[in-house]
Amino acid sequence: MTEVLIVGAGPAGLLLASELRFAGVDTVVVERHAQRPGYCRGFNLNARALDLLARRGLAERLIAEGWQVPHAAFSGLPVTLTLAGTHTDHPYSLGIPQSRVEEILEAHALDLGADIRRGHELRALEQDSESVTATVSTDGEYRIRAAYLVGCDGGRSTVRRQAGIDFPGTEATRFFLLGDVELADPEALPFGATTGPGGTVFVIPRPGYVRIITTDRQPPADKDTPVTLDLLQTAVDDALGHHVELRAAHWLTRYGNAARQAPEYVRGRVILAGDAAHIHPPAGAIGVNVALDDAFNLGWKLAATVHGTAPAHLLASYHAERHTAGAHVLANTQAQVLLGAADDRLAPITDLLTRIARHPAGNRALVETITALDTRYEMRPDSDHPWLGRLAPDLALTTGDGPTRLAGLLTSGRGLLLDLTAGSVIRESAAGWADRVDIVTATCPDHPELHAILLRPDGHTAWLRTAGHDHIDGLHQALQHWHGPAAPADAALAATSA
Repeated sequence: MTEVLIVGAGPAGLLLASELRFAGVDTVVVERHAQRPGYCRGFNLNARALDLLARRGLAERLIAEGWQVPHAAFSGLPVTLTLAGTHTDHPYSLGIPQSRVEEILEAHALDLGADIRRGHELRALEQDSESVTATVSTDGEYRIRAAYLVGCDGGRSTVRRQAGIDFPGTEATRFFLLGDVELADPEALPFGATTGPGGTVFVIPRPGYVRIITTDRQPPADKDTPVTLDLLQTAVDDALGHHVELRAAHWLTRYGNAARQAPEYVRGRVILAGDAAHIHPPAGAIGVNVALDDAFNLGWKLAATVHGTAPAHLLASYHAERHTAGAHVLANTQAQVLLGAADDRLAPITDLLTRIARHPAGNRALVETITALDTRYEMRPDSDHPWLGRLAPDLALTTGDGPTRLAGLLTSGRGLLLDLTAGSVIRESAAGWADRVDIVTATCPDHPELHAILLRPDGHTAWLRTAGHDHIDGLHQALQHWHGPAAPADAALAATSA
């Protein structure tokens, strides 16, 4: 038995395991592969993902190992989209192998006490009103019962199929070949896009090799038919109109432009996250980042639900918030695929978007949209303050212990109420939630108009008090909406004293 069973040890599953263990939830992760794959699917963490990871103290190590690129990835436009001036603490994309990200997340989850079982494959699941029972295959078979089961097991999710959750969307109409290979002559192909008489070849630099992407003009009836180096070689030569010798394939695959999204991220006690909940074209290198965003949103909500402290709507809010975000990702990646197509009818749209992207304000808006930096969740009570519902900036603060940053105060995985007036009204008003929310007195010289701010455990702003708005009724409403009813007076007093 365990409290939460996670199926899949990719980025979403590993980060979710850490988030649950932060909250003291018993967590088991099963992964069908005995070892992490020898190839690397992705190489990009975007600004939004880095902002989120910084709220748990995980970003610095990744940043130290990666390389910073001051623009966002976007296909189909002849313009560079800069991250300068966007609303982020990390105005760059970070080049780092997904395999390395997974190593760091797995080590973190293990340090927190997660039980990660590689070579253990989910075969079946059954759920009732109180639990989910999973049948898992390894050397033999065993059953494990959990209060909740989360499918982080990819686009062909066994969890999703077993739970009977649909996966509607659009079939692939175009297919592409991807190969991590070595060039016999490293100077034979420049980095970036090269267009020949038969098509375009994209070349992306990688440590010791290159990633080549080109159109698969004759995909087989069975899209799972393995890609060979000879097939990729022929496709590259046909596109370029001449021969460029490819050698030493590290990884070969085929992918399409299919886009699908589960209509339910939560069904009973079964939950979906990452590619199990949504698949989309890889344009914009957004995939792993969306998976991390799902896990970050889900972790604290599921933990509170397991502990019995969550308001009734809390777990459902995971679907409401992340399904909308996922739909936006499907739309913008499909748009990029269309823009990259050789279709003269799209020329006016490409021209319009290019002119918008070359305007500073248009560039900022487009970049924040495609990287999810504009993510804003609905809050109660709502207001027109630009921070409400969005990830709060990493404010420079001074507490009784000295200078600190806002992100550092969120590494506990709990909610945070900052009192920036050094008064007693805020602390006393929130005393009934001190067992679930850290209440910290600090100063913030850069924002003297800010008197108090309430952050959810995922760093999103749930309530603010500013100069000229001295009422605190909204604080009680926000605390109750996200953290449930206040504790009884004696329990609140004990928590505040602690």
